[in-house]
Amino acid sequence: MTVEYIRYKIEQARKDDFLAAYESASKQLDDSKYCLGYELTQCEEEPTSFILRIEWTSTEDHLNGFRKSPDFALFLGHVRPFFNDIQEMNHYQLTAIRKDK
Repeated sequence: MTVEYIRYKIEQARKDDFLAAYESASKQLDDSKYCLGYELTQCEEEPTSFILRIEWTSTEDHLNGFRKSPDFALFLGHVRPFFNDIQEMNHYQLTAIRKDK
């Protein structure tokens, strides 16, 4: 499994549009066989900071599966207006240091 983190800086005036875009785009994540789960969080101390965390079956599946699928074009259509607000977009591997509930 690979975890993708996308860190955004979204001004307050655009927050509702941002959340609505991801609410719509989440359908394509739900429909993708490569997406295992996701969550969008907002920072309490810095409310303009958001992090989207997506669990993919692998980086390869994300880049060459999801991104080449019809779902990606639909997903992109919803979130494209916020691409210039991205501060980080990277894939991470889990380490052995963790606790699952």
